Amino acid sequence: QVQLVESGGGLVQAGGSLRLSCAASGLTFSSHTMGWFRQAPGKEREFVAGRRGTSGSTYYGDSVKGRFTISRYNAKNTVILQMNSLKPEDTAVYYCAAAGGPTNDPRAQAVMNYWGKGTLVTVSS
Repeated sequence: QVQLVESGGGLVQAGGSLRLSCAASGLTFSSHTMGWFRQAPGKEREFVAGRRGTSGSTYYGDSVKGRFTISRYNAKNTVILQMNSLKPEDTAVYYCAAAGGPTNDPRAQAVMNYWGKGTLVTVSS
């Protein structure tokens, strides 16, 4: 059974940093594209960052480019989202997701087969 468990969310002031972790189990981690998505209250879920399983190519949503960094550690079955220079508009539930294979485009929610339960990030002004 595949499980994705996010951690690291919390309350932070604007301009601060948080580091989200996603621990994966039940799958061959290196064979899956991984992504982070978020959903703010009253808004649709949106792509934040992703990394392909094969090429290691990384992708970022326009609103987080230059502030967020995604890293994956295949030996530890873990993907990290380092978030710097946080803004109140970054407030959302952040979800970790795994695609069905290593070459999927992580920007597409439709290719994500597995989802974590999410971790709440609140950025105060």
